Amino acid sequence: MNGIETPFVIDKHTAIVMTDPQNDFLSENGLGWGAFGENITKNGTVGNLLKIFKVAAEKGMLVFISPHYYYEHDHKWLFEGPIEKLMHSTYMFERKGQLTGEGFEGSGADWLDIYKPYINDAKNVIVTAPHKIYGPENNDLILQLRKRGVNKVIICGMSGNLCAESHLRELQERGFEAAVIFDATASAKLPGMDADIAAEINFTLLAEKVYTTNEFVEDLQSK
Repeated sequence: MNGIETPFVIDKHTAIVMTDPQNDFLSENGLGWGAFGENITKNGTVGNLLKIFKVAAEKGMLVFISPHYYYEHDHKWLFEGPIEKLMHSTYMFERKGQLTGEGFEGSGADWLDIYKPYINDAKNVIVTAPHKIYGPENNDLILQLRKRGVNKVIICGMSGNLCAESHLRELQERGFEAAVIFDATASAKLPGMDADIAAEINFTLLAEKVYTTNEFVEDLQSK
């Protein structure tokens, strides 16, 4: 997809970084489906993320999941951008508390059921602390990557031009080589605005390589 690619080679120091594979984005019953559902469906995001989980499990590739969770104290912020306001007003990704799993199962903050066999108790999957707005600046993703000797990342997940792109930018600033799997992301489509266009442009300009899911699967299976 990327007309000005630089070489990106998957090796033993490469891991997948997946943002927000959660019900409130990816389930038709999720609170964000109205804004994101059209592009999720167009890109085949749900199925493509499942393909990534499957091939990563087969090849033993590390997957770092950077989720979105909000707790009661997060609703006391004094100022917010438009998407923050949307998430807080609708109680997307809501958790009852940091020290309890009460109400998590099946909630908007929970994983899609089809992903659970590849996340829960999987040896190759690391779930980080939650990111709070879009990027990983305030969670432990970078610490966890460094502790595992990772210096290359392949980014996918929700949403494309917000959390996935913010993770891409910060990880590059912190010295990681970074690629993106575009059709394993999706961005909002609203009246007069298709954020998938913005995501595709910025991924092409920023990432070392922009994969399709099938290209990534083929590349990894060849290793």
